Amino acid sequence: MSLRLGDIAPDFEQDSTDGKIRFHEWLGSSWGVLFSHPKDFTPVCTTELGYTARLQKEFEKRNVKVLAVSVDDVESHKRWSSDITETQGYAVNFPILGDPDRKVAKLYDMIHPNANDTLTVRSVFIVDPNKKIRTVITYPASTGRNFDEILRVIDSLQLTDKYTVATPVNWKFGEDVIIPPSVQDPEVIKQKYPKGFKALKPYLRVTPQPNH
Repeated sequence: MSLRLGDIAPDFEQDSTDGKIRFHEWLGSSWGVLFSHPKDFTPVCTTELGYTARLQKEFEKRNVKVLAVSVDDVESHKRWSSDITETQGYAVNFPILGDPDRKVAKLYDMIHPNANDTLTVRSVFIVDPNKKIRTVITYPASTGRNFDEILRVIDSLQLTDKYTVATPVNWKFGEDVIIPPSVQDPEVIKQKYPKGFKALKPYLRVTPQPNH
C-alpha cells in the first residue's frame, strides 16, 4: 500500500555512508527529507546529490536532516561520492543509505514495476518531527528534481504549522499569504493577522506573512 500524507514514516535500520542509521532515532526532533536515487554512477543522480550538498546550510537553517537512498551498497556510494565532488564542486555532506536488499525501497514503495522493476523512481518524502509524512513527490528516473522547490515546500509547511495561514501559488518566503476561509470571526482575524488583510473575494483574503 502506498504511503499517504499524515501516515507515520516507516522506521528502519540500515547501513549508510555515515554508519548504521535507525531512521526515527536519527531524525530526533528534526524534520527530514528522504529521497531515493535509481542507481549509483548515473548522471542525473550525480547532479542531484551535488546540488543537495550545496544546499546543506539551507536545510540546517530549517532544522532539516537530509538522507539519500539507493539500491546499491555503501561501498559503491563511497566510490561514487568522489565523482560527485569532482564534477559538481561539492562533497556529499549527508548520509546515503545502502539498500541492496531493497528494504527501504519496499517500505516506501519506491520501486514502480511499470516504470522499472529493479530501480527506484525519484521519490521524495518530507517528514516532520512527529515522524509524520507531510509531502510525497515522485519523479521519473529521467527527470532531475528541483531541490529549491523542496525547500519552498518545507518553508510553507513550517509556516502553516505555526500560523493559521495557507500559501498561494508560487509563494516564496517573505511574500503575502492567505487567510483560510474557515477563519471568519472579526476578533479572531484582528488577533491572528495584526498586519491587516486585503479581501479580493470573500473567500480570498491576503495578508503579509506573519513572521516576516
